[in-house]
Amino acid sequence: MSTALNLNFEKENNYLSFDINDLVKAASDTIVPLGNINQFAARSPWSELEHQTFEQVARRLKDTCDVDIYPNKEMLFSAYEKDKIDPKYLEAGVSAWLDRQGLELPRSVAEQYCLHALKIHQQNDHFSQDELKKLALELNHYKPQIPRNYTVLTISQRIEKMGKEKIAEELNIHMIKWCKLYLDESQAVWSMPNREQGFYKAWKEIVPYDPALNHHLRKQLKHLPEDAEHALRDMLIDLKVPESQRQDYLEAHLLALPGWAGMMLWRSQQSTQEEKLLLEYLAVRVSMEYAMVQSFLPLQSQKDEEVSIESLLLNWTRWGNMQISDWSKLTATETRARLLLADRFDEFVCSRLWLEAWEKTYEAQIKEMISSQQRKVKVQTDSIKAQFAFCIDVRSEPFRRQLEKVGPFETFGTAGFFGLPIETTKLGSKHSHESLPIMFKPQYKVVEAASDTDLKQYKERENTANSLNYTFHMMKHNMFTNLLLPEISGPWLSLQTLARSFVPQKAGKAIRKMREKWLHKPATKLSLDHMHTIDAELPVGFSEKEQLFYARQALKMMGLTDHFAPLVVICGHASHSTNNPYSSSLDCGACGGASSAFNARVLATLCNLPKVREMLKQDHIVIPQDTIFVAAEHITSLDELHFVYVPELTEEAQESLEYVQTKLPEVRKEANAERIVQLPTLETNCKNPSEEIQRFAEDWSEVRPEWGLSRNAAFIIGERKLTEACDLEGRAFLHNYNWKYDENGEILAKIIAGPAKVAQWINLQYFASTVAPHYYGSGNKTTQTITAGAGVMQGNASDLLFGLPWQSVMKSDDEAYHEPLRLLVVIQAPKKHIQRLLESNPAFLQKIHHGWIRLSSIDSDGTWISWS
Repeated sequence: MSTALNLNFEKENNYLSFDINDLVKAASDTIVPLGNINQFAARSPWSELEHQTFEQVARRLKDTCDVDIYPNKEMLFSAYEKDKIDPKYLEAGVSAWLDRQGLELPRSVAEQYCLHALKIHQQNDHFSQDELKKLALELNHYKPQIPRNYTVLTISQRIEKMGKEKIAEELNIHMIKWCKLYLDESQAVWSMPNREQGFYKAWKEIVPYDPALNHHLRKQLKHLPEDAEHALRDMLIDLKVPESQRQDYLEAHLLALPGWAGMMLWRSQQSTQEEKLLLEYLAVRVSMEYAMVQSFLPLQSQKDEEVSIESLLLNWTRWGNMQISDWSKLTATETRARLLLADRFDEFVCSRLWLEAWEKTYEAQIKEMISSQQRKVKVQTDSIKAQFAFCIDVRSEPFRRQLEKVGPFETFGTAGFFGLPIETTKLGSKHSHESLPIMFKPQYKVVEAASDTDLKQYKERENTANSLNYTFHMMKHNMFTNLLLPEISGPWLSLQTLARSFVPQKAGKAIRKMREKWLHKPATKLSLDHMHTIDAELPVGFSEKEQLFYARQALKMMGLTDHFAPLVVICGHASHSTNNPYSSSLDCGACGGASSAFNARVLATLCNLPKVREMLKQDHIVIPQDTIFVAAEHITSLDELHFVYVPELTEEAQESLEYVQTKLPEVRKEANAERIVQLPTLETNCKNPSEEIQRFAEDWSEVRPEWGLSRNAAFIIGERKLTEACDLEGRAFLHNYNWKYDENGEILAKIIAGPAKVAQWINLQYFASTVAPHYYGSGNKTTQTITAGAGVMQGNASDLLFGLPWQSVMKSDDEAYHEPLRLLVVIQAPKKHIQRLLESNPAFLQKIHHGWIRLSSIDSDGTWISWS
């Protein structure tokens, strides 16, 4: 009785020692929220880990998940062979690294060892293993005494590492099954019962009847605590996880399936009803683990990892040109110094130096390109027929370049959501979409509306189309009606299959035109004036002050505040592809995986309002009466510009629009020709690039409709004339900026906080999907399974894969198309402006110091300064 009382007393003390909600919240930083795939938004998988260095995170992930986040040797060797890595930067990197070590070793010896260790190919070993072991015993007392921070593994992972049973793998399979059932978006014939109670309670109610578990496990799981918090607390205590390791322990569980865990985290942030969903996920997982590892307990506590002296000696034999007999000739100090160097200069340091050399080589190429290109003679501003504001997306750079070639046009780069913190509701829809970067929250709602008669007729046509689609899917998922479905739909679907397979361009166009003709969307207006609503969570429309604020901010951010052309085109962007689960990843990254045409129309409409123009004059922004703003959509997969909002035009604006429309086919042709040579195609000499580009977009068997933002590498903030003579190969985000009109640095601060952060997240997602395609990417697109209506898996039992597919970053099985380089930010501004920026933005400074982003600047006299 006294023993039981002591155990209860000990458990009560443990309960008081930590807050389980705080613990889960802290552990969640190791993963990122993952939304539904139909609202794909690019984000860095390491966004909450930037307080650590890139190398520290790389070491942690290798220990915990056996995941490498540095480019592998094959990628590095391929880049080196193609002269994309200059050896001088490798040598400089080694020299700088050695300067920080303070080793009691001749510099020439240390440099020779490091440079040889950087070689891609492994050296052959010419020695006896017995001799090596004997020498290791003799020198064991010289082993570097360096404290090792071991990585906390879960008990199931430790058991698996010991080679006893694959419990961690089995646990993952069970968790995948339960997550799929709980998160199902009406795809399954039978959903998980009692989901409204929450994940933990719904799982606890039915897990005792799971035939995949043996009787003993089902019996154990039947007597778990009633609530998730209680259960997770109990399991951590019963598993005897030390208090100092509890957060690390939960992190290890989250990293085991970061996709499913990330979806639970995202759902927990969407509503108060599911705010503890991640905690429930961990309660389910750790409870199952506890039941599964009972027969293996107790395990020895984890110990510090010891340095293997044999591996250090082996490295000196390989890279230091030392024979076994050479060690006896060294003094104790020299022996310790050599072993210490071999221990410190490990594979992670080598990978870091290789990657930095690759990045510095690219930076040198950008620097040379910008400084050496002869500046084109600028067309006088007075003769500019049209100005175009594009999203900074790297795919707009080739299109802008071709557009500037064909006529007296001027282009600007700015964030694709145009600084509008809005939630959009399209005509006839009951649902809204957050049309802004995912790190921000919408502050206003803009609704697309039509007259009552037009809206009623449009909704009737849309409901008819949707009803057919809904009926088809209901029959497909019903056990009995799906037997009749092939008989009913077979003839029509067979014809569609044949058409889409053999003439995809014509079939795709025909189906799209048929739908557009049937729906016949009427003329619409946007709710830009503030409306008084009772039930709306967000205010609908803007006040006059807000209209002025967002119009003024957008114009200043894109650097268009004077010398207006008769026609100003605000260009949102989107992509078009067929049978593509990742289609939203090709749309605007600044608009939550949707087209940014809606935002473009909102801004163009605001800038046309007479009251807004009148108020803008107070800020010395005078828009001529003859100037009209229109909105267009840049379809990146086709290199087309579609006008989505054209109000009544002045004579000058109409003339400009007609001129633009005569030039757009030429722009498309040149942009298609430039892009098609990069896309893998069966035709080695493509006679009609535009036709082939159209096929890529319409062919439902095409796994790579376009490259998207692959090969993105730089974010250039400066005047357009800085880069207008440069062919940046669609690798650079281009944001207009003139430091002379930004005395207090406010505009630059906003660019860094918004567009630059979005670009960094895009960059690191492409980086992660390239270096770790089956952990941070989504593997091969041809073997993906759309699951639960939420995302994709490989097969039917994998993690929920939240990165980009293999085909988005790889040219072939053996050759990467995307070059995994961390984003280089280049700012055209004086040195003192950059210093002010870094002093006022410690988070950005931390990104630079910790290796998550790179920074260079171009001073007012043209001097290039590297800050990282």
